[in-house]
Amino acid sequence: MTKGILGRKIGMTQVFAENGDLIPVTVIEATPNVVLQKKTVDTDGYEAIQLGFEDKRAKLSNKPEQGHVAKANTAPKRFIREIRNANLAEYEIGQEVKVDSFAEGDVVDVTGVTKGKGFQGVIKRHGQSRGPMSHGSRYHRRPGSMGPVAPNRVFKQKKLPGQMGGTVVTIQNLTIVKVDAERNLILVKGNVPGSKKSLVTVKSAIKGN
Repeated sequence: MTKGILGRKIGMTQVFAENGDLIPVTVIEATPNVVLQKKTVDTDGYEAIQLGFEDKRAKLSNKPEQGHVAKANTAPKRFIREIRNANLAEYEIGQEVKVDSFAEGDVVDVTGVTKGKGFQGVIKRHGQSRGPMSHGSRYHRRPGSMGPVAPNRVFKQKKLPGQMGGTVVTIQNLTIVKVDAERNLILVKGNVPGSKKSLVTVKSAIKGN
């Protein structure tokens, strides 16, 4: 069954393993999440738990939001996400989910929103090669051919300039190097999507190793 927690990406650092290896890790701060709702097949058509993360002022929440969190006897939350296929028997509404639900060595998937890069050309966006920069070449950083003469249109999926970044991305099969329950920190081997202080979702790996 799937476990999950919401947190913020703090940044990256390095830790030494017992054998002396230097491991690059991403630090994720996951203060206790609160279970706001349990969704079942009978009522919602699927099974999931709804987690709330990071309190926000009551002034910033409307009455439906306040009524929803009141059932869990907690404050309105800034972020609310669902964890599908969770073991509903392990959770109660109002229960806190902490980082100690994960352990060192667990394999997880981490989801976040990538850094926005704005409107970019094909070289930066798709990694294409540029043309000669001198000697009368009129082809420097352009996209290249738009396609064949017939049919005279540009096919879908043609790699062109456009908005880059700002998309939801999941990095799979990352190993948890350390769990610091006192400071609500999870150290994950490797990098995860997003800028510092951005929201990330840590879930049990769907594919495993």
